Amino acid sequence: MMRAAILLILLLFATNSLAHKPSDSYLTLTARSGDPVVNGRWDIALRDLDLALDLDSNRDNAISWGEVRTRESELFAYALQRLAVSADGVACALRPTDLLIDGHSDGAYAVLTFQATCAALRQHVALDYRLLSELDPSHRGLLRLDVDGAVTSAVLTPGQPPQGFTLAQPSRMGTFVQFVRDGIHHIWIGYDHMLFLVSLLLPAVLLRRERSWSPVPSLRSALLSVLGVVTAFTLSHSITLTLAALEVISLPSRLVESAIALSVLLAALNNIWPLVTRRAWLLAFGFGLVHGFGFASVLNDLGLPRDALALALAGFNIGVEIGQLSVVLAVIPLIYWLRDARFYRPGVLVGGSSVIALVACVWLVGRVFGFGLG
Repeated sequence: MMRAAILLILLLFATNSLAHKPSDSYLTLTARSGDPVVNGRWDIALRDLDLALDLDSNRDNAISWGEVRTRESELFAYALQRLAVSADGVACALRPTDLLIDGHSDGAYAVLTFQATCAALRQHVALDYRLLSELDPSHRGLLRLDVDGAVTSAVLTPGQPPQGFTLAQPSRMGTFVQFVRDGIHHIWIGYDHMLFLVSLLLPAVLLRRERSWSPVPSLRSALLSVLGVVTAFTLSHSITLTLAALEVISLPSRLVESAIALSVLLAALNNIWPLVTRRAWLLAFGFGLVHGFGFASVLNDLGLPRDALALALAGFNIGVEIGQLSVVLAVIPLIYWLRDARFYRPGVLVGGSSVIALVACVWLVGRVFGFGLG
């Protein structure tokens, strides 16, 4: 029964991971003191709009610009009915201006530009965000509010009460805390990063001796092994995250996402056919460099505040580490408790890693060939 339960948990987790990456939209509002007009840009994934409006009219599993353009009025009507903007307690009138297509790291997005005309814009803006509330409860809106060059970031959740924002210069501590939250959120919804980390943790409660596995003698041994792996992963992805966020190095998103899928696949295969066993931290460090570029793409989508760049980078990185630590604290006690069980090696280590490898293969093919499978 225990073996079946563990395999079921792994299978359910992996099945969820086969779905597309959790849904995010990117909403940017730009306002200027004394100007009653707020300019908006709303990037919404085509796959999400297809879910709501059935855009793929010819059923070829690809949404063309023509299919989007012919439905422009419906797109704006659907989206703007699910966003309410008010300034100082008075509702603003929303008017569509243009429709474009742009690419993000996880696929093509419709870009809806609009204007919000407000009777007054002095101290306070409130947003009632309801996009996809009836279809995808995990959806989030990533807000970037720019008022006279001062940028505030926030995560908007459908179904919550309207969120309010003051138009005063945001505090540096507030910026730091918000990016910590963004980092935690990204790890918790980043299935590829999560599965890579789990692949590294599964063998941490075992020792490889003479081509066979044996349980570690103590929890301390397991924790020391995990400490080395997590520290190496943290250090390496922090390096590339910073370089990419500062635009020192820039790589194509398809290359980065494909490499991340490959890293998950190789880490899982290493558990099935062990090649790197004594210095797993080297594996974590090498592939962590790739994952850092993936973190940077999300950070750039959030919009880094130039006046608090170091704080935003530090906050996001700390948030990622908190998210990683929560995974470690959830996984390590469970697998340490199960390490002596006869089914752990064939069922959890090999069986679980096989499922992860299968998921990673699907991701890799989808990302390399643009099939939208991960």
